[in-house]
Amino acid sequence: MAPRLCSISVAARRLLGGPGPRAGDVAAAAAARFYSKDNEGSWFRSLFVHKVDPRKDAHSTLLSKKETSNLYKIQFHNVKPEYLDAYNSLTEAVLPKLHLDEDYPCSLVGNWNTWYGEQDQAVHLWRFSGGYPALMDCMNKLKNNKEYLEFRRERSQMLLSRRNQLLLEFSFWNEPEPRVGPNIYELRTYKLKPGTMIEWGNNWARAIKYRQENQEAVGGFFSQIGELYVVHHLWAYKDLQSREETRNAAWRKRGWDENVYYTVPLVRHMESRIMIPLKISPLQ
Repeated sequence: MAPRLCSISVAARRLLGGPGPRAGDVAAAAAARFYSKDNEGSWFRSLFVHKVDPRKDAHSTLLSKKETSNLYKIQFHNVKPEYLDAYNSLTEAVLPKLHLDEDYPCSLVGNWNTWYGEQDQAVHLWRFSGGYPALMDCMNKLKNNKEYLEFRRERSQMLLSRRNQLLLEFSFWNEPEPRVGPNIYELRTYKLKPGTMIEWGNNWARAIKYRQENQEAVGGFFSQIGELYVVHHLWAYKDLQSREETRNAAWRKRGWDENVYYTVPLVRHMESRIMIPLKISPLQ
């Protein structure tokens, strides 16, 4: 080992233009550390990391469905605990009217209360058929909808906080379609390191085939507005035991562990919610 470090030091001194072994010692040691930790590490990692398709366009163009122009909005409402039942009743009375009104280019995809995860929370997923123009059309019409404005005023008194994101769907995931119940739903949220969305998509385009046998894959989305580099995967299960068995079965399939190995380093934070559908939810 000593001869190798010596040769690195000499090479580093030559690289840095040092006059001799003493004058260049500090700089050579730093260069040696750089060489061994960075260059060798990068070379070693390159043997195992997937090559990513070069970026030629925006993430939204490369990863989303080309044949549709659907835009999704996900809402997270944290409700005052004493108002949760009233909030659900109010929501179930008003939101289906927008869903069924053909004059509004929006539709409900799913509505839930969080069961495990953040408590006293409602989650709503909307689809806007026609993308951003449809979203703006809907917003402009709602400004003159007296019933909806009253709904928002009454709802505001029940909430602790609320936030939303605009999402696109991954091209390789299933299109979210209505389901009969009873089911529980898991929303797995991944906050990725900036710059890794394409690599995430490349890996999951291969991995999703391992999670289709029990029809548990409902939809996969990535954020466009709101908190960025956020991915949401939505899964359906009959119950928690079915969830456990389905997830364990994936690990017995050759290739699934490889997907986990390559995607875990891309994640800064992850969260799982188990959710129960509201009565009005098309996903039951």
